[in-house]
Amino acid sequence: MINRISICAAVLLTVTIASQSCMAQKKNKDGFKPIFDGKTLTGWEGDPTYWRVEDGALTGEITPATLLKTNSFIVYKGGQPADFELTGEFKITEAGNSGINYRSEQLPQSEVPFALRGYQADIDGKRTYTGQNYEERKRTTLAYRGQQTVIPLYTGADTPEAVRSNVKKNAWSAMQVVGSLGSSDSLKTLIKPEDWNTFRLVIRGNHLQHYINNVLMSDVTDNDTVNGKAKGLLGVQVHVGPPMKVQYRTLMLKEL
Repeated sequence: MINRISICAAVLLTVTIASQSCMAQKKNKDGFKPIFDGKTLTGWEGDPTYWRVEDGALTGEITPATLLKTNSFIVYKGGQPADFELTGEFKITEAGNSGINYRSEQLPQSEVPFALRGYQADIDGKRTYTGQNYEERKRTTLAYRGQQTVIPLYTGADTPEAVRSNVKKNAWSAMQVVGSLGSSDSLKTLIKPEDWNTFRLVIRGNHLQHYINNVLMSDVTDNDTVNGKAKGLLGVQVHVGPPMKVQYRTLMLKEL
């Protein structure tokens, strides 16, 4: 009887280990890894005046006593992804303005503290801009929500002043709208105000797609090899303006 019990226990242990191994393989099969632990700011760098962990979320807040003069980011220091998918959830107050930067570069601290320049998946509390593609400190809007666009090769002078001269009404004047993903107003109704929403960024080559709640909100093909970037930093933003609060959680990255 003892031997039979021992044999059964050994078999059960083997099956359990095999099952756990299969489950672990299944969890890792999609290739995503967490880039925020939900407890600390380990792996991130930003101004602690504005950034903290609250209720398991990466939290940015501006108070009446801490109003900003320039946009401030907390930057992921775990690498500079090129082609990737980034998923997670966000919640933002009505007066809030934020965004997820990627393939970005950080400005010198002596110039502008905790500032990024590059592509951004825009997010705002009034849901006016959420989902669009906005290039921070450079070409500005590359696609409004609901637009599929192509950005042609830039042939002008490679100076900040020359690039800025091609911005009209806070959008890149060379932007070509080639398709529709739906009206901005109809897509807005799919975004929950002051509640948790999911996001997914699919960034592959020069093709940049922003999804909110599993719906494609903007689609950019960037053929501008002068201004476009193939890799760079990730970060999230608190924006100049009134007091606000934004939170991000379950941030998962898969490099392609």
